[in-house]
Amino acid sequence: MLAGLQRRIPDLDVVRVQDTIMYQAPDHQLLEWLAEENRILITHDVKTMPRYLYQRVEDGLVVPGVIEVNDNLPIGKAIDDLELLIMTSRPTEFENQVRYVPLPEISG
Repeated sequence: MLAGLQRRIPDLDVVRVQDTIMYQAPDHQLLEWLAEENRILITHDVKTMPRYLYQRVEDGLVVPGVIEVNDNLPIGKAIDDLELLIMTSRPTEFENQVRYVPLPEISG
């Protein structure tokens, strides 16, 4: 998914958690690191990550944001929705929020 997203947005500044010292760190520590690095997290962890994000917000701490991608979503749809979300938003619009992919369908 990440490679496909980077092909569409070549100048996207991406760091994989797996390639950092935070790999396999507890969620609350990862969120602290993301805040220090001012990075938005894209994850499939829909079970625990939102709870830790909202706990940080309740504690008055900032989180740059989390994008939750449904594991069952076809990769093409995930890339389409991530591209749309990234290209039509400013990073500050994600602050202290969880955004979900797939994006809601717009009926018209």
